Amino acid sequence: MNNTIGHFTVVVPAAGVGKRMRSACPKQYLTIDNITILEHTVQRLLSHCAISHVIIAIGENDEYYPSTGLADNKNVTCVVGGKERVDSVLAGLKNLHLSKEQWVLVHDAARPCVQHKDLTRLITYCIEHDHGGLLASPVRDTMKQANTEQRVETTLERSQMWHALTPQMFKTQELISAISSALSRDISITDESSAMEALGYPSGLVKGSSDNIKITQPEDLCLAEFILNQQKNNLSPEAICE
Repeated sequence: MNNTIGHFTVVVPAAGVGKRMRSACPKQYLTIDNITILEHTVQRLLSHCAISHVIIAIGENDEYYPSTGLADNKNVTCVVGGKERVDSVLAGLKNLHLSKEQWVLVHDAARPCVQHKDLTRLITYCIEHDHGGLLASPVRDTMKQANTEQRVETTLERSQMWHALTPQMFKTQELISAISSALSRDISITDESSAMEALGYPSGLVKGSSDNIKITQPEDLCLAEFILNQQKNNLSPEAICE
C-alpha cells in the first residue's frame, strides 16, 4: 500500500447481545482458540498498516470487556454504545469527531475473518474516488421475494444484487450528519451505507472475499475457526501489511 494513503480509525460497534447465538455471553466474547471474537477482529484490523486506531462501543453494563487484552491496548479506545447498532456507531463517531479525522471505517465486531487485501482495496477505492464505499459480495444464489404468506412472490434479478459486508468507509462528518438526519426522520438504518443513501451520498461497491463472514448463528463459530486457521496457514510475511 502507498504510505501516503495515511492511517485510519475503525469504529467497532460491540454493544449487542447476540440473541441468535443462544449463548451465556454476548457473541463477541465467545472464544476461538481461547481468544474472544472481538479480540480476533480488532487484532486483524490493527495489524493492517493503514489502520492505527480502533474505537470499540460496548454496552453500558458490559462485564466482559475489562478482562480482555483490549482494555490495556493503547491503540484502542472504549466508549459506551447504545441500544441499537446505529447508536453505538454514532457514539464511536462522536468520539472520533474530536480528533477531526476526515475518514472513518466501521466494522462489525463479529467479522474476525476480514482479509488485509480487502481492507486495502476498500481504502484505496475510497481515497481515489473521494467518496465512501463498502465491501460487498455479489449474490450467487437465485433470489426469491416472498409475499405475506411466505410464498414466492417473484424471482429477483440477481445480476445487480450484492451482499453488504463490512468494513464500510465514509467521510466522518458526512456519516455523522447522515446518521443523525436519518434517526431524526425515523428512517431505518441497517448499515452505514443505508444512512448515506438516505441523504443522497454515493456508496461504492468494492468486491470483498466471501470468507468475510459475520458470526450470527452457533454453527458460524466453527466456520469462522476453520477460516481463521486456513488464513493463518496461508499468511505470508509480506501479507501482514498489504
